[in-house]
Amino acid sequence: MPPDLSPIDRAKRAAALRAAEFVEDGMRVGLGTGSTAAWLVRRLGEMVRGEGLTILGVPTSEQTAALARAEGIEVITLDEAQRLDLTIDGTDEFDAELTLIKGGGGALLREKIVAAASDRMIVIADTGKKVETLGAFPLPVEVIPFGWRSTRALIEETLISMDVAGREVALRGGAEAPFVTDEGNHILDLHLGRIGNPRQLAMVLNQIPGVVENGLFIDLCDVVVVGAEDGRIELRDINAGTVERGFAPAPGAGNLFADPEGKSA
Repeated sequence: MPPDLSPIDRAKRAAALRAAEFVEDGMRVGLGTGSTAAWLVRRLGEMVRGEGLTILGVPTSEQTAALARAEGIEVITLDEAQRLDLTIDGTDEFDAELTLIKGGGGALLREKIVAAASDRMIVIADTGKKVETLGAFPLPVEVIPFGWRSTRALIEETLISMDVAGREVALRGGAEAPFVTDEGNHILDLHLGRIGNPRQLAMVLNQIPGVVENGLFIDLCDVVVVGAEDGRIELRDINAGTVERGFAPAPGAGNLFADPEGKSA
């Protein structure tokens, strides 16, 4: 492993290495977006080139598509795949119910479409992404550019009756140079502090004209793999109700991270 990785990158890589073990030959796999998901794509690329793994990847962003192709992964569209065996993606926050906030990388719309088209969704994260209550990370909401100020005003008005701690709504990138998603839309970041009822908020937001989709992922994530900087991993399966702990596997033989007590995962 590169010796200059930061502690958080070590944690992300550990989670990605463990999650890659869920990928089997012949699968159609949704490939997430963001720094954590990039570790997963790189590992899958190693498996394709070095171990003969054959998969079809459906990227959730143009950025991920470019990385996947560079790693030797065959890329297809969701329309071509129609249904996916598995999606592996990162997250900005997750709670005990495996409800997520996603969209920090600006790809929440494609990410949610791909996740919904998958038989199973696995999320990879570092330990800092686990929270008791969602909302510390700003909630992204994708909106069409036309009339975005009116849409923002409607969101601000709607938040008054929601169980949240804050109501600040900011256009990502600012009005002079707004962030543009792969679908040509803008993102409003909702600084809520705390989200008391994610399900209700998600439903209400998506009823507002101009809103395309929100970054609350509810009933989509099946498994979360949490990595720590020392290579420890925790795997939570919401359907089985189980929690497994161990160490991240190494690419190839052996174990990437040494167990302090001399044992392998």
